[in-house]
Amino acid sequence: MSTGPGTHSAPAPDADPVTTPAGDAAAGRPRGGTFSSLRVRNYRLFATGAVISNTGTWMSRIAQDWLVLSLTGSSTAVGITTALQFLPMLLFGLYGGVIADRCPKRGLLMLTQGALGLCGLALAALTLSGQVQVWHVYVIAFLLGMVTVVDNPTRQAFVVEMVGPRDLRNAVSLNSANFQSARLVGPAVAGVLITAVGSGWAFLLNGLSFGAPLIGLLMMRPGELHKVERAPRGKGQLREGLRYVAGRPDLIWPIVLVGFIGTFGFNFPIWLSAFADGVFHAGPGTYGLLNTLIAVGSVTGALLAARRTSTRQRLLIGAALMFGLLEIAAALSPAFWLFAALMVPIGIFSLTFNVTANSNVQLATDPAMRGRVMSLFMMVFVGGTPLGGPLVGWLTDTYGARVGFAAGGLVSAAAAVAVGLILVRAGGLRVKVDLRPGRRHLTFVPRAAEDAQDKPLPAAA
Repeated sequence: MSTGPGTHSAPAPDADPVTTPAGDAAAGRPRGGTFSSLRVRNYRLFATGAVISNTGTWMSRIAQDWLVLSLTGSSTAVGITTALQFLPMLLFGLYGGVIADRCPKRGLLMLTQGALGLCGLALAALTLSGQVQVWHVYVIAFLLGMVTVVDNPTRQAFVVEMVGPRDLRNAVSLNSANFQSARLVGPAVAGVLITAVGSGWAFLLNGLSFGAPLIGLLMMRPGELHKVERAPRGKGQLREGLRYVAGRPDLIWPIVLVGFIGTFGFNFPIWLSAFADGVFHAGPGTYGLLNTLIAVGSVTGALLAARRTSTRQRLLIGAALMFGLLEIAAALSPAFWLFAALMVPIGIFSLTFNVTANSNVQLATDPAMRGRVMSLFMMVFVGGTPLGGPLVGWLTDTYGARVGFAAGGLVSAAAAVAVGLILVRAGGLRVKVDLRPGRRHLTFVPRAAEDAQDKPLPAAA
């Protein structure tokens, strides 16, 4: 079975996992242009529906966090809500990948998008009727997570069926830009709605917004989708997927890094609500503003990523390291204006890291394995939240928002350094620093080449 770029369990001796671009598909080199994927009609329909439902999702997230904080007054409760929403991904994420590999993805997405809309409408009905309690939010958050177990890997793997391997990297970047563009509007609208009429209307609009992707999926032309081999039903497919990833350093270590940062570095609902309420003594409008500033950076990072026709693993490591260091700097910021300003570069580097990891893993994976590999990717990225969310929430409640935020940044930066060193070693590389005047730089060179340079010349005959 062909496994695409990086078939062997380790790179060739002269390969550089830190500097070699992820392999382009056999169909040809990626087309240039920030919006090249939008030339594909089916993807345009998908993206249009997604931006509407993503706006509703961000409205719901802000309203949900603020509702839980209002009902309980506890950052830990916000962390528990987030954890319950992502717990199913941790428990059942790989099964979602198996389903995505076996079933027609377009039909499967119609089912999952409809179910997500119903969950939003149920929470709206409870809130608008005045009957909502925190356990209601917990239950609906868990149900959303159960649907997401199937929806996430299916959406990730469906992208290549719409645009083909040639435009996959660009489409992944535009998906992130789409999601983060909605983050610009959603939190701001949610802040206004919560202040003016309450959280229930935000939940209602979120539930209705899922009609847009359903219409887009129905309007697609099935004959224009790229045919992808589906995995047949059989035993041992979970183990097969795990063995496949475990034998590939170019897959396993980026996924490990994604797991650490997803678990400890992406707990923004906990930190930003705690900073808005406890540190800066502000209301939901400020919380929405902080989320919007992160989104500004995220959109910028996603559009910059969409312009790249190749990505390097050292970009992945560098973005993760900068993300962690910026979180530490924000946690130590003495003034609101500085804290708010740092949200923009945090957003840029978080999206650069996320898009680079996502596209590199997808392009290096065999199509028949993509659902299972992406389910593992999403499982460690968002499935770690049930572990990190309550822990970070407790740390924030006990020692303060600044300590909680700084701890998340410290773990992210340390993980980036550790995984970077492992990838360098796996590629048979050494770090070479040149401090000569006018030539100061840091590069990675193969050990064999450096050893050859260090050997003394043979004596003259």
